[in-house]
Amino acid sequence: MLVVLLALGICFSVATLQEQPTTGEAAGRLLAAQIWAGHVLVVARGTTDDIAFANALADELKKKNVSVEGLVTGEPRDARKALTDLNAKGQKLDTIALNQTVSHWILFDNVATDFPALGSPLIVKPKPVKWPVFLNRENLVNIANQIAVIAIVAIGMTMVIITGGIDLSVGSLIALSAVIVALIVRDYAGAEHASAAGMFMAGIGAMAACGLVGAGTGVVVTRFGIPPFIVTLAVMLVASGLAYLLAQGQSVYQVPESFIWLGRGADIAGVPNAVLLMLVLYALAHLFMKHTAMGRYLYAVGGNKEAATVSGLRVNLVLVFAYTISGLLAGLGGVIMASQLRSGSPTYGQMYELYVIAAVVVGGASLSGGRGRMFGTLIGALIIAVIQNGMNLTNIESYTQKVVLGLVILGAVMLDQLKAGRARH
Repeated sequence: MLVVLLALGICFSVATLQEQPTTGEAAGRLLAAQIWAGHVLVVARGTTDDIAFANALADELKKKNVSVEGLVTGEPRDARKALTDLNAKGQKLDTIALNQTVSHWILFDNVATDFPALGSPLIVKPKPVKWPVFLNRENLVNIANQIAVIAIVAIGMTMVIITGGIDLSVGSLIALSAVIVALIVRDYAGAEHASAAGMFMAGIGAMAACGLVGAGTGVVVTRFGIPPFIVTLAVMLVASGLAYLLAQGQSVYQVPESFIWLGRGADIAGVPNAVLLMLVLYALAHLFMKHTAMGRYLYAVGGNKEAATVSGLRVNLVLVFAYTISGLLAGLGGVIMASQLRSGSPTYGQMYELYVIAAVVVGGASLSGGRGRMFGTLIGALIIAVIQNGMNLTNIESYTQKVVLGLVILGAVMLDQLKAGRARH
């Protein structure tokens, strides 16, 4: 699956290769290489990237003993003032260095006419470079951020599927959790003035509610012997209905601006907090499945329930544990989604159960139970995200995307069945 993921990345990189403007410090250094002498005016907008461009360009020019007559970062009026002041001083300019965001300003169309004392300065800007849109940092971060909820919920789904079960309720639990956390913040934590502690407890409450639903699902499956498909299908409808009842069919948006910290914040190296949480959870889940007794019990129950029972394992307890974790992580996914969208709505999480199951299956877990790996699930989630993102970048219609995704899931299940058949043979 890792090879498939790399192959998809290469294919979409080639398909989205195009000329793109350079920005930031890289653009400044690139443009400095084109200027070797004379008097230069550097102009950029006041954004972070543009200021980085201007400073890098000025520093590189000074290293080459090129005279920088001015460094402007702001709006057109700031650039006009700088040109007017230089014109009044009679300062000749050989070059006006611009970045892409200001190159369209009409101010620079007739510099020689409007500011005759400056002479006829050459207008230069960074040359575009060929680079895949798919590999842009913003796009890669967007892929990771979009898949965070699905990947986190897929941890619990992996445990359930390893035991030989299925959980169709996770999408509705995402919506229920999002509504609960938003309602608690609005009604009990202070709404727009809620504290960090209040929002944290609201998130814990939403997760706990979904965990209880998951535990109830496990109890029904084990005590009454009802197939997990039927039980979780019923729970899916119940959870969805509860979300609509609690929210009265409306979105709950009375939450503070700081509520987006988990879903949209990026405190470490520009990596979204939700993505960091996802990676930490996968590392912990991998250790749990590999190095704890309960992790081995999950595999044992999924591999052969009768043998596990004869061996003395408390099979029902193991199954309840798996569904409880699935509910808890679906609740966490709902909290993250509410944070990303700064609201809670009963419409959240629609079709997410299918994407979560697809991530687990594509990642190599067997629907018959007993086989699956956490990092395989993470790779499966990334494969689905890359396919969707790549098709969006190449302007493939949404209905065609559904066909492709369906074929990918079908292919993964067929591959699993072929491997299972070979193992039996």
